[in-house]
Amino acid sequence: MNYISTDGIPYFKDCAAIIEPFNLQLVELHIEKKQEVHVSVVIASKNPAVDIGVNDCSKAHHALQVKIAELLKCSEDDLYMEVCSPGLERNIKNGAEFAFFIGRKVRLWCKDVSDWVYGIVLKSDSSSVTLECDKGEVKTFVYENIAKAKFIHL
Repeated sequence: MNYISTDGIPYFKDCAAIIEPFNLQLVELHIEKKQEVHVSVVIASKNPAVDIGVNDCSKAHHALQVKIAELLKCSEDDLYMEVCSPGLERNIKNGAEFAFFIGRKVRLWCKDVSDWVYGIVLKSDSSSVTLECDKGEVKTFVYENIAKAKFIHL
């Protein structure tokens, strides 16, 4: 698994700031420009104990649509946007995503372990993620050793 800082993702900081007042955080932003602009957004609650619903996605959609149209200097009518939650078992694609799942349960498949490792994300940085595993055991995993990772919604 690689770590790609969200600082390097165009418009990520601007869009994250727009939904922050709703107690939401931006997990993924993908913008593809064709004849029209396709925007894919994944959001999560800042509070690990709170789930997000359709109303949260709707609030984020309306706020982001205006901001993205402004950033891209296009009409809102030229945007096709989809906003969703991480889902029940999101594949974590980037090591930077672990920061958004602090306090939440994940599972990892590491290259040096022959089974899934389950735990709650305690912290993450640009090189590793630390989980509280079974029986309170704390383990740190380097991203380069993680083959797969999934967020688990309970």
